[in-house]
Formats: sequence, C-alpha cells, structure tokens
Amino acid sequence: MTTEDRQPLIVEAAGDVPGDLVAVAAFTAATLACVYVPVLNESFLRILFGVAMVLFVPGYALIAALFPAKGDLDGIERVALSFGLSIAVVPLIGLALNYTPWGIRLDPILASLTLFTLAMTGVAWYRRLLLPAGDRFAVPARAMIASARAELYDPAAPRLDRALSVVLVVSIVAALGTTAYVIAVPKEGEHFTEFYILGPGGKAANYPTDFAAGSTQSLIIGVGNHEYREVPYTIEAFALNQTFDAATNTSTVHAAERLDRFVVTVPHNETRELPWEFSVPSTDYNRIQFVLYNETVPGEELVEQERINASYRDLHLWVRVRPA
Repeated sequence: MTTEDRQPLIVEAAGDVPGDLVAVAAFTAATLACVYVPVLNESFLRILFGVAMVLFVPGYALIAALFPAKGDLDGIERVALSFGLSIAVVPLIGLALNYTPWGIRLDPILASLTLFTLAMTGVAWYRRLLLPAGDRFAVPARAMIASARAELYDPAAPRLDRALSVVLVVSIVAALGTTAYVIAVPKEGEHFTEFYILGPGGKAANYPTDFAAGSTQSLIIGVGNHEYREVPYTIEAFALNQTFDAATNTSTVHAAERLDRFVVTVPHNETRELPWEFSVPSTDYNRIQFVLYNETVPGEELVEQERINASYRDLHLWVRVRPA
C-alpha cells in the first residue's frame, strides 16, 4: 500500500474510536484523581486503581501498541502479556528514575507511568488507524455481554445449566469483592518508623563529615511513618564530644550542645524528607547525634546520653571539625 493509498484510510477511520484505548486513558486519569483529589486519596479506591496501574494498565497499552491487529494475539495472550510486561516495565522505569535528580518517589513514578501509558495508547491508536477496519483489534464487549445474557437467560437451556451459570457469576463477583476488600483493608503488619539521613544530593553518600567550625553544612533528614496512625514526631540534633573505650566497650559523652529541635507530623504510610542546614560551633565536637521522639517527648531534665537513650529512634554521624 502506497502513502497515497494509506492516507485516505487514516482520514476515513479517524472517527472510529477504540473503546479499550479510551478506557485505558480514562483509567489513567482516574488513577491520578485517586492519588491527588483530597477525598479519593484517603479511600480504598486509591489502592485499587494504584494496583491496576502498576500491574496491568501500562503493559496493556504497550501490547496494544506492539500488536494492533486482532489476528496478532488472542484475548488470553493479551491479558497474560499485559500483566507480564507491566511487571517488567514498571521496575525499569523505577530504575531509570533512580539515576535522575527526581529519584524514586510518588510524583516522579506516577508521572512517568502516566506519560508512558498515554504515549503507548497514542501509538496503538495510530497503528490501528493504519490497518483496514476489519483487521483492527477491538474488545468485543457487546458480543461478550450478549453471549453472557443468552447463557444466563436462554429459556431453551435446561434449568440446571442456568442455575450453574448463575452460581458461577455469583462466585466470580464474590471472589472479586473479597479481593477488593483484602486490598482495600489490609491486615495490619508491624508498626515501625523509618528514620534516616541522606547527603545533600538525596543519596546515602557524600555526607558532610569534614568541615570548618562555624561553616554551614546541609543534609536531608527522612522520616517514614508505618505506625498505622498520624504521628507528630519531634526531632532533635546535638553536637557531641564523645569518646569510645575499647577496653570496656563503652562510650562517654563529655559535652553536648543542641543544634536544632523541630516537629514534623507524618500521616500513616507517608514519608517526609526535610532539607536541614547546620553548623558546629567548635572543634571540640566530633559527632552529630539525631534523635527522634514519637508522641512521648522527655522533659528537659534528661540530658546527654540519658536523653538519647529515651528516644524512639536515633542516628549519628561522625565528623571532623577543623578550625575556622
């Protein structure tokens, strides 16, 4: 077929809208709404749409772009490959994001999946337009519904067959409902909090460990809440003069100075990464101590090692402070 012969076919078929690709685009938009719209992002819909967006939708769009003709694959093969390619594509997108300034976070991952899915949907639509109308893949939704209706309500069928068909449909609906409930209302696992520090580039590297006294340094403090409740965390940072006695396997704090104290409230299953700047006033200090408290914050009467021991989580960073 020449270019002159193909162009009228595209123009003629431009009004033929493939329902499955429209459904993919609509599902992608619905997923974005379930993540960012205030009421929806707190409901079970966020989990349902999110799981499908990770495990099925990107792969289906890619399969539609690779195999636009209905004779390329049958329905079962398309569904199976959609799951398989989604499971392959999503980690690759995450791996690529890991080497970008955005990193593996919710917004970059969701934006990348959305762009990939919509791009593959557009390619699939275009490739189908290049084919004759009878050769394009289309989901036979009406034929499937008509066949199911005839199977369930065929007056000529034996009563036992119709009863078994109804039982089968009820079983499928019950299984889907149970799966949705398990996903939407997961069993509570271990309650814990992630507490970590990153270098100024957002990686577990290039920490400020050798600097002049009084100079401004920066890093990132991360808190991940998996406590199944919203928690107002209190974070304190201290400059310590600490020595370690190898003979007794004990550490001794000789001096401590609080560098900062602040509160960050983190909802369940969310993470906050906070850029933090600090300076150490003296060369006498050799360790930066970070302590995290949950709702229980000790009084000011606890100091130095006792205050660290009373924390919920703690971190430290050994430093060398040079004269200014």
